Amino acid sequence: MTVLCHIDDIDDEQSKGFEVGGDNLFAVKKNGQVFLYRNSCPHLGVELNWQEDKFLDMDGMLIQCSTHGALFLIEDGACVSGPCQGQQLQAVGFGIVDGMISLVD
Repeated sequence: MTVLCHIDDIDDEQSKGFEVGGDNLFAVKKNGQVFLYRNSCPHLGVELNWQEDKFLDMDGMLIQCSTHGALFLIEDGACVSGPCQGQQLQAVGFGIVDGMISLVD
C-alpha cells in the first residue's frame, strides 16, 4: 500500500494534492470523511487546483476547476456546473488504517 498522509494532515473542508508515481491525485475532507480523486478535469484533462492544495471553491463546499470554473460535488465527483456537466471526476480507491490514508493496490 502507498501511504499518502495521516487523516489529520487534512483539515475539515480542506483539500490536499499528491503525486504518486507520476499520477496526480487529491483528497478532500468533509465532515470527517475523506474523498480521493485523480487531479484531472473531465473536460480538458487539466489539473483542477489553482494553487498548491487548493481544490475547493471559496465556500469550501464544492471542488472547482481552476481553468473553466466547473464545479463538482465533493461526495461523488459529479460535475454540477460548467462545461463538463453530466461527467464526473475519477475516484481513486483508498483505505484508512491507523489514521493513515493509503492507496489500494
